[in-house]
Amino acid sequence: MVKNIDDIQKLGKDNVDATVKSLGALSKSLQAITVEIADYSKTLFEQTAAATEKLIGAKSFEKAIEVQSEYAKTSYESFVAEATKLGELYADLAREAYKPFEAQFGKVASAK
Repeated sequence: MVKNIDDIQKLGKDNVDATVKSLGALSKSLQAITVEIADYSKTLFEQTAAATEKLIGAKSFEKAIEVQSEYAKTSYESFVAEATKLGELYADLAREAYKPFEAQFGKVASAK
């Protein structure tokens, strides 16, 4: 009986340790995602400002269409690259948050 209580206490301690590690990984990953979004927002603002300046300075309708087309293409490519990068960061977040619990799930599965 005492052995079972010790096992339960150890399992509880292990679960708390895994949760703390998981929350640490979650915090670190969310900080990286926040920095990435802030950097992207800054870059997007700068690209928009530059495109607006070019558009205002366009001397002809054709030049304005060319500037707008270039901006649309650049914006789309930038968005796709950023979405891919954020997808990878979120996948890393899930992996890192789950990692501390892998051993715990193995223990529970082997106990059955």
